[in-house]
Amino acid sequence: MIEFDANLKWLYTELPFLDRFAAAAADGFRGVEIADPYGYEPQTIRKALSSARLVLVLVNTPAGAPGSPTANGAAGVPGEEAAFRDGFRRAHEYAVTLGASLIHVMAGLVPVDRTRRAAAATLARNIEWALSHSDPSITLAVEAINRVDQPRMAWDDLEHAIETVELFEDDRLGILFDVYHAQRSGGNLLERLHAAAPQIKHVQVADSPLRHEPGTGEISWKAVFERLDRIGYDRWIGCEYQPAAGTVAGLGWRNNVDLIGGIR
Repeated sequence: MIEFDANLKWLYTELPFLDRFAAAAADGFRGVEIADPYGYEPQTIRKALSSARLVLVLVNTPAGAPGSPTANGAAGVPGEEAAFRDGFRRAHEYAVTLGASLIHVMAGLVPVDRTRRAAAATLARNIEWALSHSDPSITLAVEAINRVDQPRMAWDDLEHAIETVELFEDDRLGILFDVYHAQRSGGNLLERLHAAAPQIKHVQVADSPLRHEPGTGEISWKAVFERLDRIGYDRWIGCEYQPAAGTVAGLGWRNNVDLIGGIR
């Protein structure tokens, strides 16, 4: 059954990080995703999850320091293969320890002095390495980031990300379909959801163009959720949006039948 989880990088930012778990549970979330858990020991996060009776859905691979070549991830950054492998090992440790079955592999920015072809080759090599160094219980997901917000991401096109996934013919690798990014980079959401369906491992939602909660922008959410149901998507949907007027005030959309149809 499809269920929403709270992305704790984007939601409950009014609270200290470790207080966000209990807040999410109090608002009815049963799962969370954490983009950057690495400032805390795994045991600390495990305690927060356990106390709130939450499932950890996914973690991202680490991003480097702001302004560094790997500030947006390292998987597609030529010359940063060692940084990617170190970061992936760390993400893998957190995922296994905390019970998350999904790792979002952050591609990173194509350096200004390197070509997209070089970045694509680096991505392929790093994905191959990561698959060969992953526990069978772990799935990897790649995400296309729109070119308006970030012009030089190594994965900046949904169809390119799908092609990358298909090359490996490995069910442990798939797509993180971010509805906001897909809308900002071409729209045509229903057909693209249908085309990506066999590779989708996770979905994230935010409205366009301001990246607030569903119902605040231009996306026809009921049609999106109906299409997800039609293609048989039965995994978590991550709430990765900037609340327009505070997290709790913006959660009513989850119960708005006109927006989400029969999805919880």
